[in-house]
Amino acid sequence: MTAKYLIIFGSIIILLLGTAHLYYTFFTSAFTPKNVNFVKDMKQATIPLAKGTNLWKAWIGFNGSHSAGAIFFGAINIYLVINFFSIYESAYFLHFLNLSLLFFFLFLAKKYWFSTPFNGILVASICFIIASTMLLF
Repeated sequence: MTAKYLIIFGSIIILLLGTAHLYYTFFTSAFTPKNVNFVKDMKQATIPLAKGTNLWKAWIGFNGSHSAGAIFFGAINIYLVINFFSIYESAYFLHFLNLSLLFFFLFLAKKYWFSTPFNGILVASICFIIASTMLLF
């Protein structure tokens, strides 16, 4: 039962980080560079791969999709653990996927982001590591 709660807790952390990221992306200027000339340049810089878009649109889109991924990760794991725990606990591939994504997020947070997401992802990762160890060994 402890493993179930650890997964739920870790998933809630990621869900909240994703929700906060979504909010900051679309409802605040938290991810807007302070240099207004840089924002202007981003809006004028086109991308050869995607006609009709620019770096600013891509920036907002990447942040939005990143948020959606974190929200989905948290929500789907909470749903699966609450409703299908007997299947979830022996789903080795799902444990592997969850830990792989968390470790990748941890790497990104350490290398490119800042301390709040890093610390949250670290706590979530520890929850998932302990839970997976309890369930699989």
